[in-house]
Amino acid sequence: MRNYLIVMAATICLGITLAGTVRAQNVDLRAQQQLLKVQQKRERDALKIQQRNIKQSWKNARVSSAMRDESNHQMQRASRDLKQRQKDARQDLKDRQKALQENRRNYGQ
Repeated sequence: MRNYLIVMAATICLGITLAGTVRAQNVDLRAQQQLLKVQQKRERDALKIQQRNIKQSWKNARVSSAMRDESNHQMQRASRDLKQRQKDARQDLKDRQKALQENRRNYGQ
């Protein structure tokens, strides 16, 4: 009977310790999401500033309409590529979080 009580007490202590670890990982997941969100906002802002500077440079120089059209096309392509990369990064983070939660569900209990 005494051995049973010792094993139960050890199991409860181990469970409490693991629960704290799981909570810490949840916070880390939220922090990763927030970090990704901030990073992506900085990337979008940097691209907007870069494109604004390109357009303002046209005012100081003679640029043909063909060059402007080509440059506008490249800027649109860069915007589309950035949006797609950011979308893929968000989906990758979600997939990693799902896999981690699935592993916790399967092996944590």
